Amino acid sequence: MKVKNYRTFWVLSILYLLSVFGANYITYQIYQSRPRNNEMAKGIIGNPFDFPDVWHVVSYTSSFLMFMLGLLIIISVTNEYSYKTHRQNIIDGWSRREFILAKSALTVIVALAASIAVFFAALVFGLVENPGSFTFEKVEFIGYFFIQALSYSAAALLFSLVFKRSGITIGVYFLYTLILENMIAAFLNRYTDNWGRYMPLETTDNLIRVPVFKIIINQFTASYNTTALLLMAAVYLVLYYLISVRKFDSDDL
Repeated sequence: MKVKNYRTFWVLSILYLLSVFGANYITYQIYQSRPRNNEMAKGIIGNPFDFPDVWHVVSYTSSFLMFMLGLLIIISVTNEYSYKTHRQNIIDGWSRREFILAKSALTVIVALAASIAVFFAALVFGLVENPGSFTFEKVEFIGYFFIQALSYSAAALLFSLVFKRSGITIGVYFLYTLILENMIAAFLNRYTDNWGRYMPLETTDNLIRVPVFKIIINQFTASYNTTALLLMAAVYLVLYYLISVRKFDSDDL
């Protein structure tokens, strides 16, 4: 009900949906203009927009837009602090945990909507490229995308509850997701047995690895255990929720 008439939220949502199709269309056009017409390149990378690889390729390409999902959650939550509507909810009878549960439900809805968009984008590009090859093989990458989207959205919720102001939250969120965690993960991977792969967001990032040049990449990523990554992602999601509840419970509203 709160986001129903929140124009900024819906504008960003529409831009995200357009970006999913736009980013994949650009990738598709690059493939059409170069590798598809080069037998050597085509032999190495195959046809990324043919089934079943299109599920993987579109999920991977769309994963670069995760920051937009985080932005949707941040503006939604920090808007509560700006207009004191979170306080009004508590006065009107909500418990603090009900408030967090409602915001957590929003992260699930946003992640699910994004995953549905990615599913249809992959379906469209795959059918345009080769309708005769349609298969649901590798469609699990859409599920991995959902987990990744949920992780980024839940992290954005936690950052919003900690910093409360939209400008600061957006800055810290972008700093952490784009720079800081990557630096920490690279350091850990260099000086440990690739422990950096289990950093909060790296865990879900590694569920959807680069879909082309598979033979070369698999030599470096063969030790990545999908089951372990999924378990760690679940652990982090539970931690995001519990810390968010604890933070909001202890806040002076």
